[in-house]
Amino acid sequence: MGGSEEVAQGSDGARVAVVVVGAPVGDDSAAPPPAAAPGAAPAVTPGEEAAKRESLLAAAAAAAAECKQEAAAAATGLQAMAVTVARDVEAGGLDASTSGAADEKPSWFTPKRLLVMFCLINMLNYVDRGAIASNGVNGSRQSCTGGTCTSGSGIQGDFNLNNFEDGVLSSAFMVGLLIASPIFASLAKIHNPFRLIGVGLLVWTIATAGCGCSFDFWSITICRMLVGVGEASFISLAAPFIDDNAPAAQKTAWLAMFYMCIPTGIAVGYVYGGLVGNSLHWRAAFWGESILMLPFVILGFVIKPLELKGFNHSVKTKEYGEMLNPEQQDETKQGASIGVDGLAETLPHKFSISSFGKKVLTEIKHFMKDMKELLQEKVYVINVLGYISYNFVIGAYSYWGPKAGQDIYNMASADIMFGGITIVCGIFGTLSGGFILDKIDSTISNAFKLLSGATFLGAIFCFGAFCFKSLYGFIPFFSVGELLVFATQAPVNYVCLHCVKPSLRPLSMAMSTVAIHIFGDVPSSPLVGLLQDKIHNWRSTALTLTSILFIAAIFWFIGIFVRSVDRFNEQSEHDVPAVERSNLRPLLDENEEARAS
Repeated sequence: MGGSEEVAQGSDGARVAVVVVGAPVGDDSAAPPPAAAPGAAPAVTPGEEAAKRESLLAAAAAAAAECKQEAAAAATGLQAMAVTVARDVEAGGLDASTSGAADEKPSWFTPKRLLVMFCLINMLNYVDRGAIASNGVNGSRQSCTGGTCTSGSGIQGDFNLNNFEDGVLSSAFMVGLLIASPIFASLAKIHNPFRLIGVGLLVWTIATAGCGCSFDFWSITICRMLVGVGEASFISLAAPFIDDNAPAAQKTAWLAMFYMCIPTGIAVGYVYGGLVGNSLHWRAAFWGESILMLPFVILGFVIKPLELKGFNHSVKTKEYGEMLNPEQQDETKQGASIGVDGLAETLPHKFSISSFGKKVLTEIKHFMKDMKELLQEKVYVINVLGYISYNFVIGAYSYWGPKAGQDIYNMASADIMFGGITIVCGIFGTLSGGFILDKIDSTISNAFKLLSGATFLGAIFCFGAFCFKSLYGFIPFFSVGELLVFATQAPVNYVCLHCVKPSLRPLSMAMSTVAIHIFGDVPSSPLVGLLQDKIHNWRSTALTLTSILFIAAIFWFIGIFVRSVDRFNEQSEHDVPAVERSNLRPLLDENEEARAS
């Protein structure tokens, strides 16, 4: 019992200490300590009691100061959050996809369905390219020979276009594609990339329908340019989505399936354009393309937006207090007192032309910074240099190949022969390249080995094919050569995606597309034509062109010895925190979680 009383009195003593907290030291109003119970420890001296009281007061004062600081920090954080939310609303509203529960995930939209959807879209893009080049859609101009006139057909016949104007239609498409590709890649940093694909497909659908409604040369030229703009978003952003969602052991194979749709789409476009153009009207071919693309446009806006690795559009600001500079901190202090009237006064300033100009300049600065970082990546530069050389040859093959074959080997149906070889070799070669790289382990170094080896062997077979005087020797050698050359499609794009950090992948794909066209297939056709006009020998011209494949092989061979790091898993300042991903995560992550649970 004596022990209990001592504890009780000790407790009372503590209560007395709490009561006197806040009183001045040495205040006479403070109650004296209770008398010690019998058997307790000896009573403390007045000096010790005063020292004890001072220490308690100091501890209480420190605790009060700490609480005050925490309250001030919390208030500042809340004010900063309020300003950030207001700015997000100003910029266009918070992403509605992040407001739902974390367990709301697109259960039916699996990675394989994403791949199928992207493959169909890619094929439709190239069906359009093949259709406008087909005789049923492109047609021919009205001609008169020996007093007999034949009516024109297709686009050339209806608009009476000469060959130069007809060629401008192809150039207009390329201009739109090349200008818009880096723009969409830059926009992916501030807008959801999946929604940008939807916007691009909408532009593409409207533009192709516009081609069918065009009434003269300039109207169809503008529409073709807009078709290129619409396709640009898909070209820049689709491959990174596939790379994110493909199984780790099949990434290159999935890319191969995606790029296999290029030769397939062009071939289908030739047939589609010929059938529809001859049986209905060339305008119906464009309208049919728009109708076929429309479901994918709807999906692009209806499906919950997926997020690319390396980007975070769900939360605009990660850390509130630390990111605020003194001016912004002043805004947080004034934010609560602005009110509706103050907001009405500040909104016009926020949306003023000068404010818009500053935002544009900021985005340009970010773009230039990203471009500098991209061009400083040696692996990327070497890969693109090889890709340019490769595309220089392939572009000229596709344009001049049938004419060269007809002149050298007197082919009766050179179009069908070259078209058939290209389709078959394009499909099997592209798929083979992807599956082989996955089989030997998908690394940048192995990709360069496959690129250089396949291109070198392909160049030997293609070069040897044009040395044969017999058509029966040319066909098998050229077929093997094209099979090897097309095996590079998946590995070269794999390197573009994995040699840069995740947030730069859209820009990497966009700039590689721009480079291989501006320096590759666009100038190659006229330059080969110029060479042929000088030497008047298609065999020598074809051999000279084919020899450039060896240059591509040399560039890719150099890439083997350049220090390379697969940066796919590298974190980025734009990456999505694990706790904030919800339904914006790559689909494969969700499937793995489902299997684990």
